[in-house]
Amino acid sequence: MSEKKNEKGGDFKAVKKSNYSSYDKKTSPKKEGASFGRSVFLPFVSGVVGCAVVLGTCFGIPTVKNKLFGSTISQPSSKTNTSTPSAGYVDQASLSNYSDTSIYAANKILPSIVGISVEYSVNSGLSLFSTMPQTSTAKATGSGIIISDDGYILTNNHIVSSSSSESYYEVSEASKVTVKLYNEEEEYEGKIVGKDEQTDLAVIKIEPKEGTQLTKADFADSDSVKVGEFAMAVGNPLGMDSSITCGVVSAVNREVTDSDGKKFNLIQTDAAINSGNSGGALVNSEGQVIGINTLKLSGTGIEGMGFAIPINSTVDVTSQLIQYNKVRRPYIGISGVDLDDQTAERYKLVVGVYVKSVEQFSAAEKAGIKAGDVIIEVEGKQIKTMDELNEIKNTKQIDENLNIKVNRDGEVKEFTIKLGEQP
Repeated sequence: MSEKKNEKGGDFKAVKKSNYSSYDKKTSPKKEGASFGRSVFLPFVSGVVGCAVVLGTCFGIPTVKNKLFGSTISQPSSKTNTSTPSAGYVDQASLSNYSDTSIYAANKILPSIVGISVEYSVNSGLSLFSTMPQTSTAKATGSGIIISDDGYILTNNHIVSSSSSESYYEVSEASKVTVKLYNEEEEYEGKIVGKDEQTDLAVIKIEPKEGTQLTKADFADSDSVKVGEFAMAVGNPLGMDSSITCGVVSAVNREVTDSDGKKFNLIQTDAAINSGNSGGALVNSEGQVIGINTLKLSGTGIEGMGFAIPINSTVDVTSQLIQYNKVRRPYIGISGVDLDDQTAERYKLVVGVYVKSVEQFSAAEKAGIKAGDVIIEVEGKQIKTMDELNEIKNTKQIDENLNIKVNRDGEVKEFTIKLGEQP
């Protein structure tokens, strides 16, 4: 629009200058020519220029253009998300792209998802009519993700292992594990390779039959997951094989404490997660795994709050479970109590981690740590809780040194602990 104003202004100045010059020079020797220019040629040129400016303005302003020439509305193509709304009508959005995204992601991930069935032996104790313990078989179902062509499958520990123990029954380790592949009726016998209660991860192995081509899942970078992006949960909820639910990523790095008191940093999603989804995949729009479905919140007034273990945090654990059948972690060998400001003041101690006990032959005992010490600093960082202590410790490897400071009877002492392996 600024260009049109400049052009119009330029024309206006030129006309003023011509009129002024003609008016001033009354004694011009070419009087007849000047008279012809003033009376015929100049008005003609001015009219042409004026028409051009008016037409350009009309075409540049939609409302003027539409009133002069009318308007046409073309139908949106399949790739168009929105169409121009008429006055008084709601804008319409095309869902074709969302549908295509869901179809692509589902087709990409479904061949990599398996159904898992586990049998347990349950000891329900003595009955009124028998002096022998009563045993029965219980079943659990879940999901898993194929992570290698040769049959390694990643799932949740709570699917293949149960430490549940009540006064009236005890649940044994899994006595049988079977795996069902996508679009296959025949089941495979699975073997538990390794499991880790702390991360709630486990690896099982099947031996694919000759001619059976397993499809391993693609992993995304879960550290780059953004709140609001597309998320699809895939698994076998309630025995419904190969089910998907769609939603978005509701939060990342969400700290959640499970019913056993273990803390996790998880991806939160509103994609529906139900019993049997555990161990299945949470995937992005490319059908790449961003997390392992593991928890959900349930109860009156709670909807759409599911959680997945970020896939990046599973890589090292999975590798160790395959290599060592367990996760090897550095170990100090103490039990401790958190001392906040109020607790420390009450017992005339300092803020930190109170060493309640030291295990015999542990790394802590060998370094000289004693019960009653208060750990106040680890690797140059002040700490107040066992969680902070463990977070720093877990950045180390077995046999590496951990430098700590303790307050012992009001005196600060320094120790170097050579970390052992957690039993």
